[in-house]
Amino acid sequence: MNDICPRSILLASSSPRRVSLLQQIGLMFETMSPDVDESLAVDELPVAYVERLSKSKAAAGLTHRPTYVVIAADTVVTLGDEVIGKPSDRADGIEMLMRLSGTTHRVLTGVTVASAADSRTQVVASDVSFRAVSEGEAYAYWRTKEPADKAGGYGLQGIGSIFVEKIHGSPSAVIGLPMLETEIMLKHFGIDTWSGRVDRTT
Repeated sequence: MNDICPRSILLASSSPRRVSLLQQIGLMFETMSPDVDESLAVDELPVAYVERLSKSKAAAGLTHRPTYVVIAADTVVTLGDEVIGKPSDRADGIEMLMRLSGTTHRVLTGVTVASAADSRTQVVASDVSFRAVSEGEAYAYWRTKEPADKAGGYGLQGIGSIFVEKIHGSPSAVIGLPMLETEIMLKHFGIDTWSGRVDRTT
């Protein structure tokens, strides 16, 4: 299988977390923000939801760059079968954090790697246990502005990590992109993350 030029990769996401994760392994890529309907369908289960959205975002990316290999992902936090999205405002963000306080919730990330000829999708589930969070901490955390644009209203890669007691699963998937699974799928499309990486040590 021939190596594909790193510039032939498109990340169909504007998430700074996903950009950072791919940059950490040295890949060169373009980004775009896909315009897809992220509404949850009636009776749609969380696993099916993130799988559908990652596929839809990849398809939008291929429309934008049809000759590229596209990486797309979607992440949700769930309590049971309930999807907890991004907070709409301060009150919503505080309520989310208090609901997660002292509980174990599941984070689902669907990732799709696709070209015009082929597509691979995987959903990665991770269980995250929170310590008890006081209401004062929840308000203080909201004031940092970190939780405003994140599923579940917290960021594992930032200040929100102080609430996490343990993770069973993939930390990178909780952040937004399961790197193990993504790298395996990239190899299927002929992209070797070692030969195609950018040396950031010089």
